[in-house]
This record gives sequence, structure tokens and C-alpha cells, in this order.
Amino acid sequence: MLSSKQRAKLRSLANSLETILQIGKGGINENTLKQVDDALTARELIKIRVLENSIYTAKEAAAEIAGAVGCEVVQILGTRITLYRENPEKPVIQLED
Repeated sequence: MLSSKQRAKLRSLANSLETILQIGKGGINENTLKQVDDALTARELIKIRVLENSIYTAKEAAAEIAGAVGCEVVQILGTRITLYRENPEKPVIQLED
């Protein structure tokens, strides 16, 4: 669980990030979850966009992805989701406790 200070730091880091994945009418499937898992392992902090033709709202998609890949939802802003999961082997982002 992230503290409010950690969440604020991650939100500020996410401002400059580009969206790397989109969820559309195909929804969330095994391939999508694998891409999210790989991206979180490599980057730790990612942005996802939920398109208007998706069957999910941003909140629903964030909850399903976070539960499936074991990550934290940093923020949901409109149709954009920011996710974080620390890389246990080589952490990139340093968060204070």
C-alpha cells in the first residue's frame, strides 16, 4: 500500500510519461495483462489509456489489471490510468517509507 507522499511522488513522475498501452473494444485479455506485467517489470511506472469504445470504464479496468498483475493504482485521471509496481531485482524509482 502506498502512502500519500509516495503516491504524490509517483504522480509527479508520471506527468512526463507517455501512454504506452491502450485498452479498446477487445477489452483486457491474457495478452494485455502480459504486456502490462512486462512493462511494469521494466519501467515500474506506466500509463494506460482506456478508449471510449472499450467495455470498461477507467476505474473498472484499473481494478481488474491491478488485481491480475499485482500492482498499485497510482491515479485515475479521466481515461488515463497510472500503475506502479516495484521491480524486486533492480528498483528504478526510489520511494521513501
